[in-house]
Amino acid sequence: MKKLILAVSITLTTLFGCGGGSSTSDDSGGDNGDIPPIKTDNYTLLAWNDLGMHCVDGKDYSVFSILPPYNDLKAQLILKEGNIDKHVTSGVTITYQSAPSLAGDLNTESASKTNFWDYALQLFAVKLNDNIGLAGNMTPSTAPQPLAYNNQHAWWEADGIPIMNYDDNGKKNYYPMVKVVARDVVGNLLATAQVVLPVSDEMDCQQCHASNTHINATPKNGWVNNADPLKDFKLNILRRHDDKHDISHYLQALQANGYHYSSSLYETAIQGTPILCAICHQSNALGTNGFNGIPPLTTALHALHANVTLPKSSLTLNDDNNRDSCYACHPGATTECLRGAMGKAKAPDGSPLIECQSCHGNMSAVGQHGRNGWFDEPDCQSCHQAGMRHTTAVIDDAGTLRPALDKRFATNDNTPLVGSNLYRFSRGHGEMQCSACHGSTHAIYPSSHEEDNLQSIALQGHSGTIAECTVCHATPPWTTNQGPHGMHSIGQRWVDEHKEYAEHNTQSCAECHGADFRGSFLSKTFSARSFMTEEWGDKNFSAGHPISCYDCHNGPYDD
Repeated sequence: MKKLILAVSITLTTLFGCGGGSSTSDDSGGDNGDIPPIKTDNYTLLAWNDLGMHCVDGKDYSVFSILPPYNDLKAQLILKEGNIDKHVTSGVTITYQSAPSLAGDLNTESASKTNFWDYALQLFAVKLNDNIGLAGNMTPSTAPQPLAYNNQHAWWEADGIPIMNYDDNGKKNYYPMVKVVARDVVGNLLATAQVVLPVSDEMDCQQCHASNTHINATPKNGWVNNADPLKDFKLNILRRHDDKHDISHYLQALQANGYHYSSSLYETAIQGTPILCAICHQSNALGTNGFNGIPPLTTALHALHANVTLPKSSLTLNDDNNRDSCYACHPGATTECLRGAMGKAKAPDGSPLIECQSCHGNMSAVGQHGRNGWFDEPDCQSCHQAGMRHTTAVIDDAGTLRPALDKRFATNDNTPLVGSNLYRFSRGHGEMQCSACHGSTHAIYPSSHEEDNLQSIALQGHSGTIAECTVCHATPPWTTNQGPHGMHSIGQRWVDEHKEYAEHNTQSCAECHGADFRGSFLSKTFSARSFMTEEWGDKNFSAGHPISCYDCHNGPYDD
């Protein structure tokens, strides 16, 4: 059992894959009133959640568990002075604590909101004190808790934070907030950040497995009809599982792993022992090996349900163009997990331009034999390449990703392991994590959820990608192509001196400003900008304007 818990801690840590102004006032970190300005003059702190949404089984763990409360917080602290040794990796303390939502609500404890701690020993072979997670970190409270520095990934982290989607007043809130604070060794405030730790219990199976719902899901011995709806659908699932699979062949192996199950999963649960699905089914999310001959958990779930039709629906869950088919089980309809720039994109008729299947493929693709769950994921270059933004990453029904034509907007190869190119582990300009500037997976800046955008607005005065050089540089360096994604410096000096570079590098210019040099989505300004020119006077551009050679010249070759 010790081996399992070590694997859970390590693998969940791996998986769960900027104008603010200055402040010199003391912040004890213990109050939850007005959050102070996000940065001081000398440091910038960026914080993020790694996935954009974490799922938990919810209030009840007495029947079975797929996912425990386990949220991850990452941060990077940047020294603004100079252009080398920018990352602060030691000599400071960085902590997290609960922060009020925009509505003023706090989420400072979890033990009263779920019975997870009552069953942690039976499920994960570890006795946990209330509000302590599987990785040893605490639910955010009014008391600051530490982040530790991870040399491998060049970030500060607090993994396995056990947080639930209920505020202390009992109201559901899928986006509880935390304040992250950086201090020097004597306690002086260096910088602060505020970020959501998104969490949802919307992942459930009640549409089909609650008693007396989907006739095709009826257990052979009938519906359980348990009075507790949170137990009812889970018990029905165990009964249905027992109808199809005899676990007697695995009882000895289960016992060797410390799990003393009865002759069936249903009997085990009603006798008071909850089932951990990932013991038999290999799970990268929980770091379990499973048993030979039993498919991985993600394969079993997606392949089995691909051709299911929901009650009152004519569409199978395998339908390519229906986000609701994913939201039937995953957090979506209420939680709005896919809430970032991609999720907000709309087709001309107002429908979503990008569906879950656009990046992950349909359920058959996700559940196909050999797919490595949590690691075989889409990468940035599948859509962002050759000056284009595609609206689908997959190119066939098997979920094959579009081949990469260039690496300008790319995740790192073989990260975090060979064969995987995961955004949430990739780094770019100045060894910054991609998520630090672009936001979390499923919540790429700007987000439709207001609190996701607070950090960007505080650091640079507008929402969206962290794009202003002054966020991390007291004096932005001058470069023609060493900025983020090979960009040149932005500002008055570039306007004054870009002519010679442009004359000899027109193809490089075209990559962002368009083949006709009339601007593109890649040359849009993130904020309103004003420049002075000798020949054409002052030039003012509103936010979102696609900068073009024709804004000042009669094309790229006009003197």
